[in-house]
Amino acid sequence: MDYSQFFNMLPEATLMAILVIVFIADFALHGNDKKHTVLYGLTGLLMLAQIAPCALAEPTSAFGGLYVTSNAVNVMKLILTAGTLIVLIMAQPWLNRGDVKNKAGEFYMLVISTLLGMYMMMSSGHFLMFFLGLEMASVPMACLVAFDKMKKNSAEGAAKFILTATFSSGVMLYGISFIYGAVGTLYFDDVAAQISTSPLTIMGLVFFFSGLGFKISLVPFHFWTADTYQGAPTAVTGYLSVISKGAATLTLMMILCKVFAPMVDYWEYLLSIVIVLTITIGNLFAIRQNELKRFMAFSSISQAGYIMLAAIGASTTGVAALTYYVLVYVVANLSVFTVISVVEQNNNGMTRMNGYNGLYKTNPKLAFLMTLALFSLAGIPPFAGMFSKFFVFMAAAEQGSFMAYFVVFIALINTVVSLYYYLLIVKAMYINNEEAPLPTFRSDCNTRLALALCTAGIVAFGVFSCVYEWIAAAAN
Repeated sequence: MDYSQFFNMLPEATLMAILVIVFIADFALHGNDKKHTVLYGLTGLLMLAQIAPCALAEPTSAFGGLYVTSNAVNVMKLILTAGTLIVLIMAQPWLNRGDVKNKAGEFYMLVISTLLGMYMMMSSGHFLMFFLGLEMASVPMACLVAFDKMKKNSAEGAAKFILTATFSSGVMLYGISFIYGAVGTLYFDDVAAQISTSPLTIMGLVFFFSGLGFKISLVPFHFWTADTYQGAPTAVTGYLSVISKGAATLTLMMILCKVFAPMVDYWEYLLSIVIVLTITIGNLFAIRQNELKRFMAFSSISQAGYIMLAAIGASTTGVAALTYYVLVYVVANLSVFTVISVVEQNNNGMTRMNGYNGLYKTNPKLAFLMTLALFSLAGIPPFAGMFSKFFVFMAAAEQGSFMAYFVVFIALINTVVSLYYYLLIVKAMYINNEEAPLPTFRSDCNTRLALALCTAGIVAFGVFSCVYEWIAAAAN
């Protein structure tokens, strides 16, 4: 075997090196009083440096087509790496807690392991490589969800996550076996060249789509999401809601457009129905929530529907729109979860919406930054969220069919609904004053840095058109 092919996998190789370095550092610093500070600084610097290999990587393949990457995939790797760095920063107030501080090394290694699995999943050229990458991302994620294992909600959320992940993986493998039975190969290019519409391939497509639908939280495969988001530590919930979703949505779109291109009439119809259900049900159930992490879970379900709108057109415009949407979603959603995390740490674990009543009086900066992030998620101009929704609507409308226009119309109506429930939080912070407001507190440096990065992205990505142009150039 030609081991020099590993150099074609530059982002994966460097991330694997980071994982080994963090593991050795965690072991070597055992018993050191400054272990947490040193380990955090080292991991943060290494993850910041990891952005460079993602930015410099070229389209390439390795190991006979098992590994295939493109400019669009490398851009998504860069976005997810930057988002992971923000998660590590926002997690510091929680990791400084006495019962968690000694496990910070394990947290960093699990996060990096999960990201490595997402890299492999997005760069797969073979169904087996894709499945291995998916499991590499899913198993460490279950450990992250159960990180606060002594808490009932955390253990329950992890159990539901691992059970549904196992079931969805089985369903997906069942679908892949149908595809293999129909064409006799698992390489994406060979499947695309030989696949034809038959009962066997249709069943394979449905089972494969259902399995990955669980990972993305598309309706009706979303039932695990709210309990898992509520039970997981808030930093993990933020990571699960954006980084995992970004990798899975791009992978699903690329496989549908590349492998199942001859069956586009079937999967576009299936995808359109799922998108309408996902956006509508996610929005309607979000309105009923009083617990913020469950609220953001249903918001995340709805956002998954918006992201997958870009796949309807099956075009390079759709790839660019999806990638840009994920970029904006990362900064906006992580901004919200950073505020939720810091309020939780300073209010005895309170994550209910009524705990934010009158927040602007005691913590006006946090209330303002939370409002900006929520407005971006709702798609209010001039924030970046408005442009991201516009691009996915345009990508879907490019398809030109009545079904595509109908789905876009339903999505536009649901945008108004989403604005209503996001404003419920704004109302709690600025209008509701019946209960005692949250006490005044000063955010730590890591929280302020994470919020500064996210807010800068919310504003800048909607102002500087060069960001979308760069993404669009990579998608072509």
